[in-house]
Amino acid sequence: MLIHELTAAQCQEVLGRTTLGRLGCARDDQPYIVPILLHFDLAEKSLYSFSTIGQKIEWMRANPKVCVEVDEISDQFHWTTIIVFGRYEEIGNSKDESNARRRAHDLFQQRPEWWLPGGGKLTSGEEHGTPVLYRIRIDTMSGRRAARGPS
Repeated sequence: MLIHELTAAQCQEVLGRTTLGRLGCARDDQPYIVPILLHFDLAEKSLYSFSTIGQKIEWMRANPKVCVEVDEISDQFHWTTIIVFGRYEEIGNSKDESNARRRAHDLFQQRPEWWLPGGGKLTSGEEHGTPVLYRIRIDTMSGRRAARGPS
C-alpha cells in the first residue's frame, strides 16, 4: 500500500463532496468526538453546520479550538482522510451576522435532504430546541490517500 500526502486543492476537493465528519473538541482536558453534518465553503474557507444546544455546543463555546476529520473509505487499501484544524464561530441573529446566516442557509439548501433530520423529534417525544448555526474557520488542513501499490 502506498500512502500519499494530499495538496490543499485535493483536500478541498474531498471536503467539497463530503457531508459527514467527526468533530473533535475538548474541555477541562477531556476530549470529545461526535459525528456532524457539514458543508464546506471554499470562498470562506469554512465548514458550516448546525446543532441544538448540548454538549458539543457548550464545549465549543468554552474552547473554540476544534478539529474535524472526514474520510472516504473503499476498503483497507483505498482510503482518503482529511484533518481540519480551526476555530468555532457561532452565527447569531444580529444584523452583522446576517450575511453569514444567509450563506449557511444557501449552502444547506444545496443538499436539503441531509440537514432535515436535525429538526426531528427525540425518541422521548420532546422537540429539539432552536438550532444553533455555526462555522468552523479553517486554520490548517492536511490529508492522506492510500492506494494499493504494485505487487
